[in-house]
Order: sequence, then structure tokens, then C-alpha cells
Amino acid sequence: MAILDKNIKKNIPYFWDIVAFALVMGLITLLAWGSHQMAVPYTPGDKIPLSLDPVHLPMYALRTVLRMVAALLLSFAFTFIYATLAAKNRRAESILVPLLDILQSVPILGFLSITVTGFIALFPGNLLGVEMAAIFAIFTSQAWNMAFSFYQSLKTVPKELKEAADLFGLSSWQKFWKLEAPFATPSLIWNTMMSVSGGWFFVVASEAITVGKTAITLPGIGSYVAQAIQSKNLTAIGFALLTMLIVILIYDQLLFRPLVAWAEKFKFELTESQDAAESWILTLFQRAHTLRKVVKVLGKQWTLIIEKLPELPRRKSTFKEPSSLVTRLQGVTWYGILISGMVFGAWMLISFVLGGVDHTEILKVFMLGLITLTRVMVLLLLASLVWVPLGVIIGLNPRMATKVQPLAQFLAAFPANLFFPVAVFILVRYRLSPEIWTAPLMILGTQWYILFNVIAGASAIPTDLREAAKNLGLSGWRLWKHLLLPGIIPSLITGLITASGGTWNASIVAEVVTWGSTTITATGLGSYIAQWTEKGDYPHIVLGIAVMSLYVIFFNRFFWKRLYTMSQTRFRLD
Repeated sequence: MAILDKNIKKNIPYFWDIVAFALVMGLITLLAWGSHQMAVPYTPGDKIPLSLDPVHLPMYALRTVLRMVAALLLSFAFTFIYATLAAKNRRAESILVPLLDILQSVPILGFLSITVTGFIALFPGNLLGVEMAAIFAIFTSQAWNMAFSFYQSLKTVPKELKEAADLFGLSSWQKFWKLEAPFATPSLIWNTMMSVSGGWFFVVASEAITVGKTAITLPGIGSYVAQAIQSKNLTAIGFALLTMLIVILIYDQLLFRPLVAWAEKFKFELTESQDAAESWILTLFQRAHTLRKVVKVLGKQWTLIIEKLPELPRRKSTFKEPSSLVTRLQGVTWYGILISGMVFGAWMLISFVLGGVDHTEILKVFMLGLITLTRVMVLLLLASLVWVPLGVIIGLNPRMATKVQPLAQFLAAFPANLFFPVAVFILVRYRLSPEIWTAPLMILGTQWYILFNVIAGASAIPTDLREAAKNLGLSGWRLWKHLLLPGIIPSLITGLITASGGTWNASIVAEVVTWGSTTITATGLGSYIAQWTEKGDYPHIVLGIAVMSLYVIFFNRFFWKRLYTMSQTRFRLD
């Protein structure tokens, strides 16, 4: 009997290898099959068949997931390059951070209206062009939040860790991969989850593309929901919600829960948390001996890249520190080019807009923006009062976080469009003002930026500091003042910045509520852009987007930026 038990234990690793291999190969097969369906022949103007029969939902779900995975990979590449450059180079930061403000303020409909024709032209006679347009639209709903999160983390690395890295003689390349990227990983993972959920929120617009006379419907859950709303088919909407829930639970188990558990080792703390996050997928891969050996070999190669690559440029480097005069000339040249580019861009923008818009309408659009701004600020305040305390409670309890995580992702991914039937019924039935009661639809998908960032900030508070606060008897407001607020404020401000941009974006969907043939419109900049996008009038579209960008940039520069600077100086756990 003992010999039999020994043989079973000996063979168990091969069992885990088989299970891991089957799981990985199954996912690869599904992705390969779905990718093949995205590159079939297509001629602009052809109608792609879409059925509300729920039997097609698994295939539609796969197509949507593929687009989101492709967009997520692009978002990661963008984040590591863009945010790192902004955090490391002051001159680049002076351009890249304001540019990121502009990019997150441009509505998804604005990106679609400008890029869809170009992507179709890149792949003539093939559906891949339209697929790329949809992927790019989803990318724009994911990348800005991830980049802001990574940038914020790189700017708030504790001073003692930087000093330790300098003491050990780490190069910039080594410091990035051994200190800064690991430090930013926990927050980046939580913001990645939020970004994926944000992609779900805008998936309807990205798969059911309508810009002027161009109307293209790609097979997917988003287009399925759009057609169900147009047909007033509540049963189809119910099936779509069930499919979304299943898909979110699957990728939560297969991707995000393992990442959250894996990121525990990167937390900046001296005392290990007693309630560490767990993942059965991570445990499975750790038990698979063959996979572990492969990962170990790849890890050694990656370590060699980190250790050896910086030596090459150092050996050949002949760089000398430029004189102060050269430095000043470089600065003058740099800012001269920057200002010239801004002036030229502004002139091109004004010329294009005035070619199709009356002068008097510009003031009207700014007033519409002021109305939408009021809605945005009130909604952010209300959302913060609700989600900051709850986010701290969840973030301080990893076990609770793993339970709440899939529910929060599902709620964040819930398309606001599905609330339109209820909103239209209530507004018509009780004769409520759309100017007030359509506003909550704007915050439905973006309030989660606040929650996810607060959870990330609270979970990153070192366990040793929490135990010290407990031993000192801190509670109530004293605990919040001396530990919790300093711990979460940098992440909270990042969440508010991204939530602000997302709420501006959501105004385009929420200020025009449609259910079948019934449409209710609220006064605001979002409804202005939505209406002119439907007509395909580009001067009016560009005017609306430009005004929205100006509002976002102004508040980011003069309000959020000051809070952000304060969080880097007064509220740091170092």
C-alpha cells in the first residue's frame, strides 16, 4: 500500500502537466479559430449577418474577447513605452502627459469617425480593416487608464528604494526591471482589470459602427446588444447579460485572479500579509513540473537580458555632459518647435471648424460643455463618497478582494445601454427631467475607476505599517489621517482623473437615451457630439471633440495636476 501511494505521488506531477497542457492548448486553439474568422473577405457596404438567436452567442463572445485581448496587448505595449518615457524624461513629460489628457478626453466615437475609413483602406477587400478599427476603439478605452496608473506608480517609488538601487550600482535599465516595474505591478494589474471592464462598457459602440453613411456591424456581444435594444428584445438582452457574466468569470479565473495572486510578491512591505490572495490556476501551473522548468529557463534568459544588456552601451559610451549654453540652446529649440507645432495645429483646427460651422455656434458649444462639466463634477463627488470607504475596506482584506473582484468587474463591464429601457420608461412614465435623471447613466461605467484604484492603493499599504497603527491604537479619523489617506490618495487621484475622462466620454452615450423608436435627449456636449456623429458632419464633430478636450485639459492642468503634485509630496508612505 505504501509503495502504491509513493507511485501515485510520483506520477501526480505528470497529471498536472497534462491538465496545464490541455488548458493552454485549448485556449490557443480557440484563439486561432476565432482569429481566422476575423480575416475573411469583405467589401464595404456588404451587410454582415447577425442573429439574435442565443445559440450564436458563444461564437460572438469569442470574437469580442479576441478583440479585447488584442487591444489589451497593444495597451500594455503603449503603457510601458509611453508612461515610462513620460516619467523618466522631463521634456517628454511636458508633452506626453498633456497629450494623454487630450487622448482620454477624445470620445470613442471621435476615434471611430476619424479612423474607420483609414483602417478599411489599409486592408482592402478584407474584414480585418474593420476589425482593426474596432480593436483600436477598444484600445482607446483601455490604454489611457493603464498609462496613467503606471506613470503615477513610477513617480511615487519610495525614496529609500531608489537610494538602495543607486547604492547597488544598478543602471537605469536594471533599476526599471528590478525596482520600478515590480513596484508598479500591483496597481497596474488592478487598473488593467478596470480597463478591460471599460472596454466592455464601450464594446457596443466599437462593434456596431455608425458614422454618417458608414454602418458596419461586426459579430460580437456588443453588436448583439445593440440589435437587441433596437428590436426591443428583452429576452435577447437577458441572454447577452448571462453570456457576459460567464465570460467575465472565465477570464477572471484564468487571467486576473492568477495575476493578483502573483503580484502579492511585489508589495512594498516588511511583514508578510496573513491573508494573501490565492488562485487555483497559479497553483496548477506551479505544480506542473514541465511548465515550471520552461518558465525557469525563460526566467534565467530574462535575467541575463536585464543583467548583461546595459553593459554593451556603457563600454562604448563616449557621452560627455553638455555645457550650460548648449543645454539652454537645446531647451529653446525644443520649446520653440513645440510651440510652433501647437500654433500650427490650432490654426489647422480652427480653419477646418470655421469652414463648416457658424461663429455663433462656438459659444453655444462651450456653454453645452459647461453643463456637462457640472454633471461630471457632481457625479465624481457622489461616487467618491460611496466608493472610497468601501474600496479601503476591500483593499485591506485580500480574501474579500478576491470575492468582490469578479462582481466588480461584471458591474464595471455592464453596458449603460442596457439601462436605457428602464431609464426611458421611468422618464416617460413619471415625466422626469432628462437634464437631471440621465446623468446617473454617465457614471455607471466610470465610477469603478475610483473603486479599483482605491482598492489598489489600500492593498499596497504595507502590512507592517498597518500593524504599527494598530499597536499605536489609531482608529477613526486619526487612522484615516495618518495612514489610510496617505496610502490611497495617489491612487485615488489617478482614479479620479481617469474617471473624469471616462465620464466625459460616457456623456455621449448617456445624454442621448434610445429604446426602439423612442429617443430622449439631455442638453449637453455629449448629446451634441452624438447627434452630429450620426449625421457624419465632421466640422461639428471636431468642434465638439475639441471643446471637450479643452475642458478636460484645463481641469487636469489646474485642478487634478495640483492634487496629483500634492499627493507626491505630502502623501507618501516613505
